[in-house]
Amino acid sequence: MPKDNGFFERVYQIAVQIPYGRVTSYGAIASYLGSPKSARMVGWAMNASHLNPDVPAHRVVNRKGLLTGKHHFKGTNLMQQLLENEGVEVVENQIQNFKELFWDPSKEL
Repeated sequence: MPKDNGFFERVYQIAVQIPYGRVTSYGAIASYLGSPKSARMVGWAMNASHLNPDVPAHRVVNRKGLLTGKHHFKGTNLMQQLLENEGVEVVENQIQNFKELFWDPSKEL
């Protein structure tokens, strides 16, 4: 797994701006950073973010609103629980009302 700490730090600078109760995608962050083909690397950054508790990695999901990174969280359903604590409804690992909750850094920042 390649590690580009500069890229990871830029990902974290975006992720900390995701509003409470909103979500974004790996690809949206990658596109905002000018690397639209780096969605997987954004996922690696989210996986490594457990070292920085200020990064709300639970708010970053795949382009369809699926909790594809949930296995990187401690506990069986921690990612889902964190989202639900913010009022985000999740059914079968899928965020409900994904389009309404989607936060696009390219439009918001």
